[in-house]
Amino acid sequence: MNNYRSEIEEELESWERKMKRKSSVVSRAAKKVQNRINNVIPERVHKVVTSSIKTMVQGVLAGNTYAVKVPEQHLSLRSRDTLAKHSIQTYKRIAAVEGAGTGAGGILLGIADFPLLLSIKIKFLFDIASIYGFDAKQFEERVFILYIFQLAFSSDETRKEVYERIQNWDQSYLQKEVRETFNEHDWKSFQLEYRDYIDFPKLLQMIPGFGAIVGAYVNYHFIDWLGETAINAYRQRLIQREEHNEETPAE
Repeated sequence: MNNYRSEIEEELESWERKMKRKSSVVSRAAKKVQNRINNVIPERVHKVVTSSIKTMVQGVLAGNTYAVKVPEQHLSLRSRDTLAKHSIQTYKRIAAVEGAGTGAGGILLGIADFPLLLSIKIKFLFDIASIYGFDAKQFEERVFILYIFQLAFSSDETRKEVYERIQNWDQSYLQKEVRETFNEHDWKSFQLEYRDYIDFPKLLQMIPGFGAIVGAYVNYHFIDWLGETAINAYRQRLIQREEHNEETPAE
């Protein structure tokens, strides 16, 4: 187990560098292209994304939209990682099938893909939370899920800010503070970051015929990236909790 723990800690160090690295020249150039793409995407697509993000955030915070599994207890980190990776494979297949189906239908079904894929992603994150022993019935855990989502699908600058917010989550945030912080959160910025991240591949998905291939590939990739982000975020919390308990003397 110690060898596995050391291996995971090395992966977390690599992940942290990835989260904090500066924007590359390619990334900055891509952002300029993205801004031009935004101008040619139909306004109704933007409205669907905006509405979908708002509904998703409200549903997660209310806690009555997604079924919550009982948190897994007394599992080793290795066992949790195994379960999480199996869940990623399951959800990648689900997302790929959904993306292929909506992509084959062109722009109308392509628009319908936004809320469907959002629902799949958030349900996936709820399942991952339970695998790592966290109870998504608790408000602060649902907020943490939203931050994982934002961490995965945001610009380089926002990614660094969100990573710093969740880096020491258990030590830094009480439930009251979480509520106050998220009440101030600008969901419009949240949806703009997500929209910018997914616009170009989703635009290609709306091309009839070709869109089926793009939809399957893009959705598969999105779940893969979201899964990596979620696994590392929860690994980090579990290891920090363990270290904190070791440093805290028994009363």
